[in-house]
Amino acid sequence: MKKIILFLTLSVFTSVFPQSKLEKADELFNDFKFEKAIVLYQDLAMRKNRPSIHVIQRLADSHFNRNEYQKAKDWYQKLYAIEGNRMGENNIIKLVQCLKASMQADQADKLLRDFYSDQNRLDMIMAQKRNLDSLLLKNPKYEVQNLEFNSDKSDFSPSIYDDMLVFASARDTLKSNGKLYPWNNQPYLDLYLTNPHMSQFVPEKFLENLESSFHDSNVAFDPRSNTIYFTRNFIKKDKLNANSEGLSNMQILKGTIYANTLINVTSLSFNSKEYSCGHPALSPDGKYLYFTSNMPGGHGESDLYVVELGLNGDVLTPPMNLGETINTRGREMFPFVDDNTLYFSSDSHYGLGGLDIFTSTIKSKTSYGLPQNLGKPINSNMDDFSLVINHSSGDGYFASNRFGGAGDDDIYYLKKAKPIDCLEYSGYVLDEKTGEPIPLASIELYDVNLGLLDAMKTDETGFFRFVLPCNKENKLVFIKPKYVKKEIFVPTGENPQKASMNNMIYLTPFESLVVKDGDIEKIKVNPIYFEYDKSDITPRAEIELEKVLFAMREFPGIKIKIESHTDSRGSDQYNLKLSDDRAKSTMRYLIAKGIDSNRIESARGYGEYQLKNHCSNGVRCSEQEHLVNRRSDFIIVEKDLGDQNARK
Repeated sequence: MKKIILFLTLSVFTSVFPQSKLEKADELFNDFKFEKAIVLYQDLAMRKNRPSIHVIQRLADSHFNRNEYQKAKDWYQKLYAIEGNRMGENNIIKLVQCLKASMQADQADKLLRDFYSDQNRLDMIMAQKRNLDSLLLKNPKYEVQNLEFNSDKSDFSPSIYDDMLVFASARDTLKSNGKLYPWNNQPYLDLYLTNPHMSQFVPEKFLENLESSFHDSNVAFDPRSNTIYFTRNFIKKDKLNANSEGLSNMQILKGTIYANTLINVTSLSFNSKEYSCGHPALSPDGKYLYFTSNMPGGHGESDLYVVELGLNGDVLTPPMNLGETINTRGREMFPFVDDNTLYFSSDSHYGLGGLDIFTSTIKSKTSYGLPQNLGKPINSNMDDFSLVINHSSGDGYFASNRFGGAGDDDIYYLKKAKPIDCLEYSGYVLDEKTGEPIPLASIELYDVNLGLLDAMKTDETGFFRFVLPCNKENKLVFIKPKYVKKEIFVPTGENPQKASMNNMIYLTPFESLVVKDGDIEKIKVNPIYFEYDKSDITPRAEIELEKVLFAMREFPGIKIKIESHTDSRGSDQYNLKLSDDRAKSTMRYLIAKGIDSNRIESARGYGEYQLKNHCSNGVRCSEQEHLVNRRSDFIIVEKDLGDQNARK
């Protein structure tokens, strides 16, 4: 994995004295020849029932450095079984990453809770966890696509250069006379130029004279000039320039592009052969250079720093560590800045596994917001890093060694996902009778084809807010006990629309459908008319019976009894039979319209025996006075006004 070497070291000396197997394994480990070191450490581990902590540690680290997280997990767990929390934060962080890469996130979370006694640190981690959990429940904002120019080697660290892309790659097997970088047995890195979206374009070396015999990678372009910054080994006369310990670190160089060549190449003032600096990234105005380093005084294995630059690109200030909000005991690297937003990769902030890409708000040169994980599909349970964003389009590129790629590390294209949610629809739910807000009313969002999508309740002011899916026939259902359920259809188109706000949704209270007659509660209807001497339901009668049907359908918890009455004209017995026929005809009509017969307790006619006024036999009355006595009552005998919450 090429990203690691940009701040780690290369051994240039080897021992010439006879060595034990452990000494030989340690030498291979220190020379980053982890594959060969594993063979020797494994043999040492197998020879003893209980291998030493040193061998366990080296096996864990060797597999971790080769991205073999599942194998590394087994050895870190052995170390944890022996040492517990004494194994240290650095090892805990690596074990957490290995567990997540092995899809054991719950165990990783428990390990974090058990380890951190610093409540502030634990609170920060749990805040990041809550944010990520919430993000994973939402529709992804981006889509990612593996690009065709990726090779079977490592391709990473993209940088946007006009309409082209410059990136680091180990694809040149002829570089440095075929020598391989011992960390992963791949060629040393070069910078390449390509058109990322033209499949016929074959990547070519970037600039005619940039290439060295060792690593060249991670380029950044100054927007104010033709100045570029890039990462390279310390080299002298085309050989690695080692420090007193025989180690070659990395440095950031500055140069000027002229006629497709690089001129005036100089090393930045803060570089040192005693530590590594790499991953240069410029602020949009070119005034600040962010980078990665393992210089002394940092918080972890590698930290992010920033320096201020002059108009000519010279460094004006000493490197300033971005602080413990950004930097951890683990690895922070690959910074990128867009407006006031810092993007970077970390394996120690709360993530999905391996390196994840995070974002933080730049409040000032010394203050940064809590880093937030970008979630899927940008991040995976493997390593995701070196994100760059095209400010004008919002699209970008990043690298990952996730499963399914073409090689070790691949570059992926990042574009905004087609909108899934189109229309903000909000407003207030109010009582139709009083105009007062209805708090805690239930609102359900349905796709007419897929069913229930979401649900919420109004607040104390009756307010609600939904973001509706695109290109759908959305149905909103408003429900509150003792109120009539209301349905509203809101179609959305293909593209985002202007928000639809301050909608007033009025719900009809149950009391608006009934009338009180002393202690008796009846469904409110006008007189139901029948033809003379008949009990058949007429069209005029159906209009009023629809009110009864509406009330009983909307409130399935009510039961009624039907009472039918006549005026006093005609014989008593005739009127009694006629009213009874009309009551039972009404009951049959309601049942035929879907009302369960169990909800109608009885249907009886009372003829002229329960007159509402003085118009009895032999009393002269007007037609209007007789009309008062010709009536049908739908008396509520039982009610449960919460049942209408049941979804239909």
